[in-house]
Amino acid sequence: MKKAILILCIIFFHNLANCQKKHQFLKENRFDLNKEIAFPQEEFSIVGFGAYHGSSKTEEAELKLISAILEVALLDYYIIETDQSIAHYFDQYLNTGDSILLKELVYHYGIRVPQEKSIETYKKWIKLYQLNQNLPDGNKIKVMGVDPIVSYKFTFKHLVDLLGDNNDLKTLNEIRNQLELDTTDFSPYYDSPTKLIMKRFVEEYKTKNIETENEELNQIIRNLEISFGQYNREKVIFENYLWGLQHFNLKNKKQFARYGFGHLEKEAELKDHPSFFAMLIENNIYQKKEIITIIGYLTKSQVLWNLNHDSNGNYIGYETEAGFGIGDYWREYFRGIRKLKRTKLSDFTLFRLNLPNSPYNNPKPDLIEIKMVFNKSNKKAVKGKATTSFLDYALLISDSKANRPLKEL
Repeated sequence: MKKAILILCIIFFHNLANCQKKHQFLKENRFDLNKEIAFPQEEFSIVGFGAYHGSSKTEEAELKLISAILEVALLDYYIIETDQSIAHYFDQYLNTGDSILLKELVYHYGIRVPQEKSIETYKKWIKLYQLNQNLPDGNKIKVMGVDPIVSYKFTFKHLVDLLGDNNDLKTLNEIRNQLELDTTDFSPYYDSPTKLIMKRFVEEYKTKNIETENEELNQIIRNLEISFGQYNREKVIFENYLWGLQHFNLKNKKQFARYGFGHLEKEAELKDHPSFFAMLIENNIYQKKEIITIIGYLTKSQVLWNLNHDSNGNYIGYETEAGFGIGDYWREYFRGIRKLKRTKLSDFTLFRLNLPNSPYNNPKPDLIEIKMVFNKSNKKAVKGKATTSFLDYALLISDSKANRPLKEL
């Protein structure tokens, strides 16, 4: 009995010492993003930022991070969670500031992540436009998309812009006609009328052996063919990035990626399901140290949850969530998030974890393991793994209201 008590005491004081060590480390390596700071690292190829979707301050946090990075390095490419064509027109927006185009872009961008089909996303892009306009002409940020096709709307528009008045393709006229209709269904997820047109277009394009050296057009065709069948999304993201790597010479460019954090983890939680960033490292595209992952953690916050419609499909309102979906709820929370909460400086506190003396290098998955009550968690998948195997920085976002649907604008 005495031996058991002694062992428990040793375990208790060992855990207490580790806890105190982490608290001290966090205090020594925290930054208030409400102040104008320079990002702590300037040597990188890609910085990725992601958090649970649907909370308004996440968009603010992203802008603050970009501003901090621009204090130490110029950013060449902004990689967003969307497809090639939607990103192409977001890039056009950053040059024109066309608010009508922006609203339509946010709507279609939000098909991939409905919680970000929001007013806050729309306003973020307005601020990004203003930020980009203030950069020197040779140092403007360019937008890039590597996701599978999200919506055919901007793929249609992109094809028309690239092919112009090509009269050899009859289906190109069908595409033009569909763009003029307000009620067109541009879904690639089932056999919608536009998907059937796209299938006929690709068939005609290949049958007539239209030769083009336009790699952008060829890449659209490749992604159209992918959209016609089943695919592994993460693999497509990776393969599309490899195309961009060559086409845009990304190896020598600095990039910022905004994706859901699951795509940005630097190590696979499950070996047969590697994330986008893990694939970049596993395939020796970049060394692990060249990629910086920042994960946002919400506390005392809300997220956009559901949009409500009447029996005729008309929008009538929306619902928010302050429990599930934020990662700081008694039934669903990140292991170790309490330490961030106890050491925060403000509602936007950035913690650097990837230093050589970091206690987060130890094989305990704080901020990666999700504690779940009554539901299966990722505990087994991340057991014995270090936090810094997956991420480099934690950004605690506090008191954030939910996003508001774009329909409320």
